[in-house]
Amino acid sequence: MKAYKVIKSNIHRKGLCATRNIKKGKRIIEYRGKKITHKQADEDTRYGYDITYLFTLDKKYLLDGDFEFNKARLINHSCNPNCEVLDKSKSKIWITAIRNIKKNEELSYDYGFSFDCNYKDHICKCGSKNCVGFIVREGSRWRLKKQNNI
Repeated sequence: MKAYKVIKSNIHRKGLCATRNIKKGKRIIEYRGKKITHKQADEDTRYGYDITYLFTLDKKYLLDGDFEFNKARLINHSCNPNCEVLDKSKSKIWITAIRNIKKNEELSYDYGFSFDCNYKDHICKCGSKNCVGFIVREGSRWRLKKQNNI
């Protein structure tokens, strides 16, 4: 039995949730897709800002995960995630539990978006206590907290 199932998400459209308790450190699902160059992504309009399923592999390549067979693409961002993305082998991307996850809990990870001029294009609806309202990587959220307190 798979450790996840597709659900209607409270965060955004669809998501994945645990079908059983998952222990910290356990690999849950591989993020799969097609290897493309950064240049291909820059030149192809389907890789815009609406919904994108791109993972940076290195300076030259990205992984396009926008395929039906890639259920991992449905995992939503959270400012208080229960998963992380690991690419230790540099050939496969795994979504791995960073804490114990309970059955029926939605799977999530920090998308790692940078704090740049387009950050307001990426609204966050995760609902966690430390959410700043935008999908911005953990290391940059302090900038938004400071701005919002001014």
